[in-house]
Amino acid sequence: MSPKSKKDVDFNSTKDPYAQREAEKYENPIPSRELILAALEHAGKTLSRTEIANLFKLEEEDDLEALRRRLRAMERDGQLLYNRGQHYCLVNNKDLIVGRIIGHPDGFGFLRPDDGSDDLYLSPREMNPLLHNDRAMLRVAGIDKKGRREGAVVEILERNTHQIVGRLYEEDGFTYVVPDNKNIAQTLLVQTDGVGDAQHGQIVVAEVTEQPTKLHQPIGRIIEVLGDHLAPGMEIEMAIRSYELPNIWPTELLDEIQSLTDEVPESAKEGRVDLRSTALVTIDGEDARDFDDAVYCKKTPKGWKLLVAIADVSHYVQVDTELDKEAKNRSTSVYFPEQVIPMLPEILSNGLCSLNPHVDRLCMVCELFIDQDGQVSRSRFYDAVMRSHARLTYTEVANILVDGDEVLADKYQHVLPHLRELYALYKVMRISREKRGAMDFDTQETRIMFGSDRKIEKIVPVVRNDAHKLIEEFMITANSAAAKYLNAKKIPKLLRIHEGPSADKLLNLKTFLGELGLKFGGGVSPTPLDYMHLVDSVKDRPDAHLIQTVLLRSMSQAVYSPDLKGHFGLALDAYAHFTSPIRRYPDLLVHRAIRHCLAGKPPESFVYGMPEMIMLGEHCSANERRADDATRDVVSWLKCEYMMDKIGEEFSGIISAVTSFGFFVELADIYVEGLVHISNLGQDYFHFDPTSHQLKGERTNTNYRLGDTVKIRVARVDLDEKKMDFELIYKDGSVKKIANTDTDKPKKKRRKKKTTK
Repeated sequence: MSPKSKKDVDFNSTKDPYAQREAEKYENPIPSRELILAALEHAGKTLSRTEIANLFKLEEEDDLEALRRRLRAMERDGQLLYNRGQHYCLVNNKDLIVGRIIGHPDGFGFLRPDDGSDDLYLSPREMNPLLHNDRAMLRVAGIDKKGRREGAVVEILERNTHQIVGRLYEEDGFTYVVPDNKNIAQTLLVQTDGVGDAQHGQIVVAEVTEQPTKLHQPIGRIIEVLGDHLAPGMEIEMAIRSYELPNIWPTELLDEIQSLTDEVPESAKEGRVDLRSTALVTIDGEDARDFDDAVYCKKTPKGWKLLVAIADVSHYVQVDTELDKEAKNRSTSVYFPEQVIPMLPEILSNGLCSLNPHVDRLCMVCELFIDQDGQVSRSRFYDAVMRSHARLTYTEVANILVDGDEVLADKYQHVLPHLRELYALYKVMRISREKRGAMDFDTQETRIMFGSDRKIEKIVPVVRNDAHKLIEEFMITANSAAAKYLNAKKIPKLLRIHEGPSADKLLNLKTFLGELGLKFGGGVSPTPLDYMHLVDSVKDRPDAHLIQTVLLRSMSQAVYSPDLKGHFGLALDAYAHFTSPIRRYPDLLVHRAIRHCLAGKPPESFVYGMPEMIMLGEHCSANERRADDATRDVVSWLKCEYMMDKIGEEFSGIISAVTSFGFFVELADIYVEGLVHISNLGQDYFHFDPTSHQLKGERTNTNYRLGDTVKIRVARVDLDEKKMDFELIYKDGSVKKIANTDTDKPKKKRRKKKTTK
């Protein structure tokens, strides 16, 4: 692009298309990000901060400081690059890629791009100055031996690891911390004066005082001693600190909510539709404490009218308040076994916002008219005040509607007609869902049951009954209606997108299915209906579980983004999260967008623009993954602790994953997973086939495939690594032994010739 004269356009007098939005957000608004990007593109060259300020005729000290902060934020978000000449330039998205770093225990890593494109591989050398969860800008340096794009670091935009939790070691004059988070492969060196009272082997929290560079690993000091790693509840304390989960409410926030009470003030109910006499009910699990959704249904001449009432969190959590800042910081509630870190304080999450029975509550309602075929004919949104007529559980509703429990039916007779209409509508919508091809895989969730001293008594499967499916269907319908409404209004919004399988994953899937003699429809662009047709056609096969697992793994991960890319798994063109604003920040953003539209305001004046929505989507997606990883870590630790006294015992299980170094087995009935290493598979050479998900024996033709049933013996449990090792037991009962285990130590040492497998 050839340079243009700045005289061509006077950016000081150019109307900022987002001026109203900036004026609502800031007392002294400055040019929006969009206008700054347009100015740099028009200039056709790099500009210093002073030149940008002159371009917009910013002279006041406050305005110059605001500009500095905005440019720094745009640099951090990968919109601008600050070069060595101290000038700002636009980022060429074709050459430079911005994203979040995903570390690997073996030292290498990946960059997950903000634009949703394929990950970039980072060699251990490139990972030296980086830590898991950092944000960075990379260039594509080439293609590695596996055909992956390989990246090289151009600039580290944001450091996101400020504390490291792990075990303290003092060896050979060095003191260091081995991170509990296995995504961080580097150990942290502890300063000589930063050990404090911590002792060798204890679990500690270390503050990172010097981030890693190409030449040295991270350096820090001990700021907290958590104690011994086997102490009850230690696993959650470690996860909270290891993943830096915010779990303490700031003083400013507590001051801000001091005046809130459990009752909704009368003034807040004014101007709302009064639904207090409507028989709305909540249906949740037995241990639920916050209720964000209530439902009501009645028959109409052409079908049904369905009301989905959602807690009006946006009324209480206003933009840029301390509540809002902390809710954004957390982004989601984190659910550990028997402990929750909520996104909002308890006065809101379990009180004012929760749709508790027989009390007045503010809500935002999605009103849906659904025809006899289960299709939504029209919908609308409005603010209301409601009063839940009953707090029902999934078990109670299933017992009433499916099993015909007369005692429960009599107890809830005041809402029984509406419950029956809900069920009638669900059955019609279920047929409609199946016709469009929305996916419904038969996956198994589990729940950990604790005894005294927080010791696991048992791990039980969670059974999904028709009441679960009923609520799930109505929430999906309301979420879809919210997305369609906001799309029609052309306002910046955050959608939940789920893209179809990539070309590589699709090719591997078809190769795998071809080896089983199965055909997969849809050509190069299969639809969700093609997936479900295949699932239905193999449901009676003995390897149905294997096929379903492979189909699931061919899918991409759902993320938050303002891009209209649809939701592949639900077979919907547009989908948003609207129904859980108490525990998810994206839902709160959707509520704000709907309220903005209901007020009749133009999209340009919405408090969020498209660049901010992109940033918020990436932020919420990352925090969702962080919460999932932390929860998974805690569950893995608890399961390892549960298996500590079962070393040497034998169990049956199913191969749940196959790798080049062995396969993982999930034990039947107790739902824990461990590794059978390849060295434990007999005197043979095994080759890993990633397409067919199996290990193939070269000499014996013995194969171990995903979904196979095997019998194992628990050989080793490592709490630090959160891993279990299993020994494989063959059908004839013989065991291929793992040397030097506690359960099977050889009585005499014998010399053996060295062999290479």
